[in-house]
Amino acid sequence: MKKILNTESILESISDGVFTVDKNWRITYFNRAAEEITGIKRQDALGRLCAEVFRSNMCETECALRQTLKTGKPIIGKSGYIIDFEGNKIPISVSTAVLKDEKGNIIGGAETFRDLSELESLRQELQGRYRVGNLISRSPKMQQIFEILPAIAESSSTVLILGETGTGKELIARTIHQLSPRQKQPFVAINCGALPENLLEAELFGYKKGAFTGATKDKLGRFVLAHKGTLFLDEVAEMPLSIQVKLLRVLQDKTIEPLGSTSSKKIDVRILAATNKNLKEMVEKKEFREDLYYRLNVIRLELPPLRERKEDIPLLVEHFIQRYKKLEQKPITGISTEAISLLLAYHWPGNIRELENVIERAFILCPKGEINTQHLPEEILSLAPKIKIKQQNLKQNKEQIEKELILKTLKKHNYNKIATAKELGIHKTTLFRKLKKFNIPYHPTK
Repeated sequence: MKKILNTESILESISDGVFTVDKNWRITYFNRAAEEITGIKRQDALGRLCAEVFRSNMCETECALRQTLKTGKPIIGKSGYIIDFEGNKIPISVSTAVLKDEKGNIIGGAETFRDLSELESLRQELQGRYRVGNLISRSPKMQQIFEILPAIAESSSTVLILGETGTGKELIARTIHQLSPRQKQPFVAINCGALPENLLEAELFGYKKGAFTGATKDKLGRFVLAHKGTLFLDEVAEMPLSIQVKLLRVLQDKTIEPLGSTSSKKIDVRILAATNKNLKEMVEKKEFREDLYYRLNVIRLELPPLRERKEDIPLLVEHFIQRYKKLEQKPITGISTEAISLLLAYHWPGNIRELENVIERAFILCPKGEINTQHLPEEILSLAPKIKIKQQNLKQNKEQIEKELILKTLKKHNYNKIATAKELGIHKTTLFRKLKKFNIPYHPTK
């Protein structure tokens, strides 16, 4: 204890919280910063069990100090949170060490903890720049969409959303609705390609009792259910020509006529439509009505595929990890650098939907800790070089994978360093450092 007392003045002056415990887990020292962060006075902490004072999410199963006292090895920078005296949740970073007397006998443990509230606020502020509603992206193309989305949401104009399968067309539609003056009214979606012609017509416009065999009572259509709100027509290119005529009338007259009815009904619905097809080509081939195309194409949003916005992959992966942590209640801490590298190298034909499925699958296979390469599907693992992994030489194998990935990406972009760094998700100075480290030529060799 003499060594602790000699350093007490130093410990009192630092901004990190520090406390020590004896072998019975009773607090023997509690510095000024620990008082400020936890909101608990020193005199109230001394002599009490640390779990009673330092109320952390790690106390029950992942106590860093317990692990250090068990193994004798320090832990540095473990993330977690505590609940302060007023019940506030405070993000912290924890480091631990054993305490020994002059003879080298373990007499207890020491823990330092840093308040990360300001860093967390800054992280959320930065993330806010890349978020609109439930949409997340730092891609320049998506940022352009983010900038105009609030103005689009404020209007009542029809919007045509274009993009490959899995790019998030319905999510864009829901975001427009959530940002619009209609946000408290219904958002109704229908997939125009999922129903046969007669059922699609009945679903959209509804029907009166006796309109056809089996119509034993009136049924409200999606247009009526979306009254005052928003109707999202997904895969609108799959809509039969006969129904396209009726949709055109709705857009022109703002009225619908249920099947079997002799009168029209006035409706107030905003139409958002989406497709992964080229409607202009379909118009030229007489597969889609030209007049309807121009009615739908008032405002057009084109979503880039994931392969054109790979800088979003780390951001989306973190988002999906946080989502599934809440759903699955699993102690997953993140994803390894090697796994992220493989995700960045993949071409993503299924786009964001496929990426989410990959992370969901990884959560099933990974019991705890980091998601690693072995938790990824075969089609992504096949991008890694065919090398034999030896346990005693893991670092070399990781570096070999990284080198092969950099070379492959460089060749793909004809040795354009900026494009290579962007696809790899690293800064260009980091790329130059790795080129030097792996002795990779800056230009293609003849």
